[in-house]
Amino acid sequence: MLQTDHFIRFEQVSSTERTAHGLVAQVHTEQLRIDLVREDVVRLKISRGGTFDEEPTHAVCVDPLAEPVRFELEEDDDRVRLVTSALVVSLWLDPFRVDVHRTDGTPVVETAADEDGRYWAYATLNDTFTLRRRCGGADRIFGLGEKGGRNDRKGRDFTLWNNDVLSEVGSQEFTSGKAPGDPRGDRTSTEFDPYYVSVPFFYHQLYPHGQMSGSFVDNGYRGHYEFAPANEYRITFEGGQYTEYVFAGPHMPAIVRAYTDLTGRMSLPPIWALGYHQCRWHKYDQAAVEALGQRHRDDDFPCDALWLDIDYMDGYRVFTWDTESFPDGPGMVKRLGEQGFRVITIIDPGVKLEPGYWVFDQGLERDLFCRTEGGDVYIGQVWPGNTAFPDFATEEARAWWGELNAAHVQSGLAGIWNDMNEPATGVISSKPMRFGHGEHPHERFHNQYALLMAMGTTEGLLEAMPDRRTFILSRAGFAGIQRYAANWMGDNQSRWDHLWLSITMGCGFGVSGQPFVGADIGGFQGNANAELLLRWMQYGALTPFCRNHSETGYIDQYAWAFGEVVHDLVRDAVRLRYRLMPYIYAAFVRASETGEPVQRPLVLDFQYESAAADIDDEYLFGRDLLVAPVDEPGMTARQVYLPAGGWYDWFTDEPHVGRSYVIAPTPMDRIPLYARAGSVVPMWPEAPPSTDGYHPASIDLHLFVPLGEGRYESRLVEDDGLTFASRDGAHRTTTFTVTREGDEVTLLASVTGGGYPELRRTAFRLVVHGATPSTVRHDGTEVSPTDGGFVLTDDGTDFRVELAV
Repeated sequence: MLQTDHFIRFEQVSSTERTAHGLVAQVHTEQLRIDLVREDVVRLKISRGGTFDEEPTHAVCVDPLAEPVRFELEEDDDRVRLVTSALVVSLWLDPFRVDVHRTDGTPVVETAADEDGRYWAYATLNDTFTLRRRCGGADRIFGLGEKGGRNDRKGRDFTLWNNDVLSEVGSQEFTSGKAPGDPRGDRTSTEFDPYYVSVPFFYHQLYPHGQMSGSFVDNGYRGHYEFAPANEYRITFEGGQYTEYVFAGPHMPAIVRAYTDLTGRMSLPPIWALGYHQCRWHKYDQAAVEALGQRHRDDDFPCDALWLDIDYMDGYRVFTWDTESFPDGPGMVKRLGEQGFRVITIIDPGVKLEPGYWVFDQGLERDLFCRTEGGDVYIGQVWPGNTAFPDFATEEARAWWGELNAAHVQSGLAGIWNDMNEPATGVISSKPMRFGHGEHPHERFHNQYALLMAMGTTEGLLEAMPDRRTFILSRAGFAGIQRYAANWMGDNQSRWDHLWLSITMGCGFGVSGQPFVGADIGGFQGNANAELLLRWMQYGALTPFCRNHSETGYIDQYAWAFGEVVHDLVRDAVRLRYRLMPYIYAAFVRASETGEPVQRPLVLDFQYESAAADIDDEYLFGRDLLVAPVDEPGMTARQVYLPAGGWYDWFTDEPHVGRSYVIAPTPMDRIPLYARAGSVVPMWPEAPPSTDGYHPASIDLHLFVPLGEGRYESRLVEDDGLTFASRDGAHRTTTFTVTREGDEVTLLASVTGGGYPELRRTAFRLVVHGATPSTVRHDGTEVSPTDGGFVLTDDGTDFRVELAV
């Protein structure tokens, strides 16, 4: 816990003045600004040296004060209040503190006092600032992005500092000094902290009623969140200014939407990025890569992307190819493309320090590398040895990096894999690395480095392929990374506890604004076994990003590595993902529109259901599928909590009424999966070899009959899956509304969009779960069943289906 004995607390407000967006106050030696961003969002800022930093990071991508907010300002002797239709901000004058409540009186944030009754609204010492807030002992905390342990962060402390976790040098400061048995002393434990990505955004849930508020501190310096004290939490940053956005909520989905209104949302990815990806750190040659692709096709194993790790390069020099191993890289990429494969290569930020190497020479000539305080080019150590690092804090370096990426993908590459971008600097400390031509200390941009790298990479890919959606995968990141890149969870372990860890970590990412996430299936480091690979693949096939990846020097974990039986079961899991592609794609479209995650902790949709909020080993995949992974060896059954509503066992159609626990069997051919009653789950009629060019003539609609009366909505989005044409109406979006009244179930389909050239679909096949309808009428005409379904011809217009169940 931070020692604050010598911190200088701000204790008194000497003056206040109304502004167009709220008020400005003189507090101690600095100014406090309280700006109303929306009726339910307020921004708090405190100056340094009397000056405000209006753009403390690159996280916020809009003008937060663009829209005026109606408010009233009320004053008395003790406080000034800003009142909107949703919240009340109270600025207490002496002693100084800031409290935010909803208009119904429930707390959003309340300043905490210490044992002497002194309030800690803001205190500072040598550029570090800290604040304390009240928190109930049974309250819950969610968010903070990529963190280990349970979804609920209460009772633990966290550091925000992008860290190369498996680097003994980089992680040493976080593992040393821990008490014997403290799991945080082991960088491979599920409780270790910090990880690769820092997102200073979290939710505070009140006990027992369940309302939530949100906090985003727009600061890129090293941060600390202390949730261990029973009745308060503490926020500390080791530099920069205090800028905090407070979200009144009280509903979690509304908070994540408001947060992503500020920090941006994922751009809709190309559909192939949602397929299965095969990767391994291995010294392949060209023939081996092509043989790897052919093996997938020969085995009828769906796969969309093959990845190349660092050994494809010439001596680990970025933007080069080892021409001995890959004498015809573009030809290889072209031939794989003809088989429906995309190829993606890794790119690290470290540029080999080697005069005569054209990338190094360009960066040096244009003064685009990070400098030290004394003006030298900063030198770190990565794969090629001594390396220079692009100064991504400057627009010039980002533009240059974009140019390099644009040239690199001219070989036909489909995307870029950004690794080692914490930045990882090996055995050499990163602290002497400075930014902005040496103007800014390392700490200001360390956590933003990967975000800035992804910005430059995206610009380059859009320049090279202006009509194509981009795909970038990044190891590190900061708030806003979702605008440019997907994240994977870094160098995990081939262990059962790391399978479990990826569940909560994926959910933490999701509620922190990053929906496109996944872990290395099977584990990156260590030797997986047949059971672990199978169970991880069954689970990983139902996560947003699905990639099998492993480290060199360990046993193979290809789908076929453990024999025919495991191969076939793994293939079944991946085929299910491909058949679910229309459902998955619709979930990604929703994420791009609302910021809602694809992999969702139960608390997001069932916030006021206490049992759901405590679940860490299951999640929703999209809105309507509940996944309960197998996370222990030898498991033959597991307990599953089903939240409110109705649920159907995906494999048996057995219905269950929610708010209940069930014992689900876990035979080796499947993990527990449930569909929400009332939902319509669109599926492809088969699992194609890849998504490339696949536009089926018919799509299956799996209707799960509501268990009771009500109204339910689902969606199907069809477009070319590759370009931006859907933004201009080149799509077909069908919204399904299911209602039940007694024994009558009605399915209404509402269609928008003008279609797209590749659209071939002329029919739906309706598959009904939970009932055997006595009659089915499609726009008034009775339809007879065919092979277990009802064929509905479709011309792209609205339609109505009535079922008597």
